[in-house]
Formats: sequence, structure tokens, C-alpha cells
Amino acid sequence: MTFVYNHILVAVDGSHEAQWAFKKSIEIAKRNNAELNLIHVVDLRSYTAITRNVPNIDDRAFNHGRKLLDRYKEEALAAGVPVVNVFVAPGSPNTIITRDYAKRVKADLIVCGAQGLNAFEHFIMGSVSEHIVGSSPCDVLVVRRDESQKAGE
Repeated sequence: MTFVYNHILVAVDGSHEAQWAFKKSIEIAKRNNAELNLIHVVDLRSYTAITRNVPNIDDRAFNHGRKLLDRYKEEALAAGVPVVNVFVAPGSPNTIITRDYAKRVKADLIVCGAQGLNAFEHFIMGSVSEHIVGSSPCDVLVVRRDESQKAGE
């Protein structure tokens, strides 16, 4: 039996693990002739805990996410992915990715890095990738970098 993925959702946050997940998702999208949907979530929980303000859509955090996704979109299109959509969304990655955007893009695969940028948040609130695996409506690929990738840092 052959499984084909048509709508891939990739969670990216700027971490090395997320970049590696993105690179692998390009290959999966090309093999399956799939639509690639990239999402960057501006986590309002940590943002408001630090600044006590809710960011607006023109905030630096949103601009950073848009720039990151624009670079990734260019790279994916140049690599031969047929369709690439990008989304910058405010909220908790734990719910935005699996509850909202997986359904919005009709994802049949979610790809994410094993660990994101913020180790403190992982300690306090748990891993986003763990939550994605536990609450996803579709298959999930959690990508880890191999030791040779980690050694290059």
C-alpha cells in the first residue's frame, strides 16, 4: 500500500531543528507532488509574560516570522515544490498548529522539529512537538538533526 501526502503543514520557529524539518519537508513535498504550507506561530503566552503587552500585527515578532517564511518559500519553490503557502499566526503553537491550521489547509502530514528555540518554555509548558503528536488530526513527522548536523554548530 502506498501513502501519498497532498497537503503538508510545516511548523517553523527559526531553530536549527525547524530548519532541518523544513529541508526534509521539501523532499517529501516533491516526492508526493504536494502542497507545502509553512507556519510560524508568534506565541502570545511567552510574549505577554515578558512584555505585558499583546503584540500587534506590525510587531517585530510578526515581521521576523514573515521574513523567515519568505526565505523558506523562495527556497522551496526553487527546489521544485509546486505550491507553497505561508502563514504567520498569533497564539499558542500547541493549539494553532493542530486545531486551526491543520484543518484550514487540510493537512495530511505535519512536520516539525524535535525541539524549538526556547528550552525554558519546554521545561515549563512542555514540548510543542509532543503536543502536536498528541493532538494532531493527521500523521506527524518529528525531525531530529543527526549528530553531524549538531556538531557543525
